[in-house]
Amino acid sequence: MRPPPPLLLLAALAAAAAQPGCPLARGPAATCVDMQLRTCSDVAYNQTTFPTLLKHRSREAVESSSEYILLSVLHHLLEGQCNPDLRLLGCAVLAPRCEGGHVHRPCRHVCEGLQEACQSAFDAIDMAWPYFLDCGHYFSSVEEGCYDPLEKLREGLDADEALPSGLPPTFIRFTHHSYAQMVRVLRRTAARCAPIAKTYSIGRSFNGKELLVIEFSARPGQHELMEPEVKLIGNIHGNEVAGREMLIYLAQYLCSEYLLGSPRIQRLLNTTRIHLLPSMNPDGYEVAAAEGAGYNGWTSGRQNAQNLDLNRNFPDLTSEYYRLAESRSVRSDHIPIPQHYWWGKVAPETKAIMKWMRTTPFVLSASLHGGDLVVSYPFDFSKHPQEEKMFSPTPDEKIFKLLARAYADVHPMMMDRSEHRCGGNFLKRGSIINGADWYSFTGGMSDFNYLHSNCFEITVELGCVKFPPEEALYTIWQHNKEPLLNFVEMVHRGIKGVVMDKFGKPVKNARILVKGIRHDITTAPDGDYWRLLPPGSHIVIAQAPGYSKVIKKVTIPARMKRAGRVDFILQPLGPGPKKLLLGPRRIGSGPRDPPGGASPYGEPEDPGWEPLGGRRQPSAGGSKPWWWSYFTSLSQHKPRWLLKY
Repeated sequence: MRPPPPLLLLAALAAAAAQPGCPLARGPAATCVDMQLRTCSDVAYNQTTFPTLLKHRSREAVESSSEYILLSVLHHLLEGQCNPDLRLLGCAVLAPRCEGGHVHRPCRHVCEGLQEACQSAFDAIDMAWPYFLDCGHYFSSVEEGCYDPLEKLREGLDADEALPSGLPPTFIRFTHHSYAQMVRVLRRTAARCAPIAKTYSIGRSFNGKELLVIEFSARPGQHELMEPEVKLIGNIHGNEVAGREMLIYLAQYLCSEYLLGSPRIQRLLNTTRIHLLPSMNPDGYEVAAAEGAGYNGWTSGRQNAQNLDLNRNFPDLTSEYYRLAESRSVRSDHIPIPQHYWWGKVAPETKAIMKWMRTTPFVLSASLHGGDLVVSYPFDFSKHPQEEKMFSPTPDEKIFKLLARAYADVHPMMMDRSEHRCGGNFLKRGSIINGADWYSFTGGMSDFNYLHSNCFEITVELGCVKFPPEEALYTIWQHNKEPLLNFVEMVHRGIKGVVMDKFGKPVKNARILVKGIRHDITTAPDGDYWRLLPPGSHIVIAQAPGYSKVIKKVTIPARMKRAGRVDFILQPLGPGPKKLLLGPRRIGSGPRDPPGGASPYGEPEDPGWEPLGGRRQPSAGGSKPWWWSYFTSLSQHKPRWLLKY
């Protein structure tokens, strides 16, 4: 059963009841009044007139109309697709532009371009194209003196960066992107969202292509204190292209949703620094794309231009971990890269990732692959090298399983109960698996992340077809959008804080230990840290050379979705015996909170918010679409013009 829409959406849908009106013939003159419609507050003009083209005779009549209510919820119904373009186009009809005592109609060609681009979004929810956006009825030609209602959206874009074919800036083209197209989309997206986004290169591929990243943050380009960093990487194997496209789409989605005021996306981008690398292997992609979707073999384009498998090219630190783990007297985290590794062939793409990890304090990561439908997590290399399949957990097995489930549990196909589907052999495991228990290999990127840095990385297999046909990309996006967001939000689980000395100076590279989990993380240069942890009680220790260690007991509630704030103040070691500064506490506001500390629950959660991804599916068997029941159950009025049949 599909979950119901948010309460606000229900109320809005229930209020949509007015019957279609007829266009008002343009008279010789009109009385212009100030625009006071909230949904249309960002149009490119300041005055409108009554009656409108739909015969609404007052602002109140417009605001209570089904057409206006539809515009106010269209963004939610279409999940950000073609908005605010469609809303601005609708406002041009509901609240026509009035200047100099005359009404100006919007341009027909703009309407036609939007309908061509956005019809598929309506089809996806089984909704008819709104009658009041009939391009032949309420719009005029250029010869008749029309105006472009979307002109404001195009401001600030260079001519060579404008979208082709007049497509709206918020429109996502669910198509395969060449390298040049990918770069243009990412740069255009960063330009649209300049206050919260920027592109940068982490290096070049063997053939000289930039490894381009788009970053989203409240202050792009810099690490902010207490703000966790997440990276998502696609296309490490050049012929596994779904991840590449998902990240291109995700970049556009985050930008549009932020500008549209989505509370979830704004909260996410204001509290998280997100880095998207759509293509780690652009050279391999070119080889695979030359064969094309449906013709690409299982391995053509998998390697980089040096014929290296990039996911086997990282240092094998897992073997070293197993050796170190036998001794309790040495650390088995933040393992250095052995010198002999550099004697072999190391791809420039691999070097770029390792340098990127050294310069950015990543907390969470996902690598997007293709070839199956499952989420795997470290270790990928078996603790007994001769065993091709052997359960080989990390010390952080519990949190890794939670991270994997955060993705799989909201993926509709991973939760499909059919064992005959793609990935059906993982169904009994919940569509997640320990990597080495699936198949063992060395030199993987996920193991390297965990053993060399503070970063926890999972691997997501997006489907059994490595190079899916173009017509499948929209469905793949629908299946993975919510899992991607849900996974990124997991970076706020566990605890975070600052380690400082008694003078308030940050202590970098201090160690954060959790009793019972033999894997430490270290503080960033500003003294801040993030420790992903499962719910429950934990003994957490902070220590650094020259300081006494501090011990605190923290309890993480099962439903807490924001990282608890746990700061540490380290005292310098004196000439006498070492002292332990005990600080047991429960995560939460109270007398033991550090001075100036924020509530560990962070920003309040909105319990009424529900993701819409699982509901944007066409109806089957001739039944009414999912949204129609709310019209009939909550109101006697039935705007049948929304129905396609």
